Amino acid sequence: MTRRAISVPLLLATVYCISARGQAPAATLYVELQNVVEYQVDTSDLSKYGTDPNVTPGKIAKGLGVGCAGVPIIGYGDIVAVNGQPARGTYAVRGMAVCLTPNPVPGVNGSNAISDTTWNSVRDETYEILQSDGITPVGTIMTYGLSSVGPSPPGPPAGRRNSAITGGTGAFLGARGQRGQSSLSGNVPERTASITEDPAKRRQNGGGHLLTVLYVIPMSWPTVVTTAGGPAIVHSSDFSLVSASKPAVAGEILSLFATGLGPTRTSLTPGQAFPSTPLAVVNSPIDVTVNGKSAEVLGAVGYPGAVDGYQVNFRIPPETGAGTATIQISSAWIPGAPVSIAMK
Repeated sequence: MTRRAISVPLLLATVYCISARGQAPAATLYVELQNVVEYQVDTSDLSKYGTDPNVTPGKIAKGLGVGCAGVPIIGYGDIVAVNGQPARGTYAVRGMAVCLTPNPVPGVNGSNAISDTTWNSVRDETYEILQSDGITPVGTIMTYGLSSVGPSPPGPPAGRRNSAITGGTGAFLGARGQRGQSSLSGNVPERTASITEDPAKRRQNGGGHLLTVLYVIPMSWPTVVTTAGGPAIVHSSDFSLVSASKPAVAGEILSLFATGLGPTRTSLTPGQAFPSTPLAVVNSPIDVTVNGKSAEVLGAVGYPGAVDGYQVNFRIPPETGAGTATIQISSAWIPGAPVSIAMK
């Protein structure tokens, strides 16, 4: 990715010294999971844990000598996509059956606990998201709360969960929000298994196919910076600002300047400026759309000398017409506010 001198007067000073925009609506991440299995700790014999290679149903609340409230659970799943884009990663959950209900049946094995609402368990979950190569980490989102049945809390996303996003790492550092559930074609509920089933056989034995909804309020948003002359988007040929007097053309390579694109593959301490050698490549998946259509992203790096300033080179789709084009950038599936440029 080539770095050029910018001819717009004081452009970089304007780009990397402005304040971030105010809080925007939360970003919605649809995390697709496969092979989701919940293992119920339905025996106290540690020597039996994970010894059965076959599908072994759990015994909680099934009249098989195991109660309900207070039984630990642990579960796993494979992340296969985020917002419909291929991704990899690990879903892990740890919890405890609470078996809450307004109508318990006392004095029987597996009876529930009296409550004003109905919830099966309380859980903390970890979504460790990797890029589609299965190697490059993007970031991790953690949630905690009540699971299954309801009622769901007010506001999105709904779906048999009352869980808060308690934090994140990497691209999701400092994230907060809510967790919900959605449905997809071929949706299969998570499979419940005994702790005696071998979790090494999880993919072979199969499990649920689910769509988790994470309503994420990030600590910072991807933001195309605005200058006095408009969005900080320049012609890559001479680094002059795209403007009404010098519009972009279809198929042209442009460079935009942004903040809030997250960590780079050159690990930096907080507040450290981006280096010039080697360039610090943005770690998260970067997407640029032009009038809602994905543009080819040619490179995304931390701008040398900037602390939270990035340069993204992209090609305008060849079918883009004249007039005004709407540009939007996203990082780690979190979208920024759209901006407009002139097209010839």
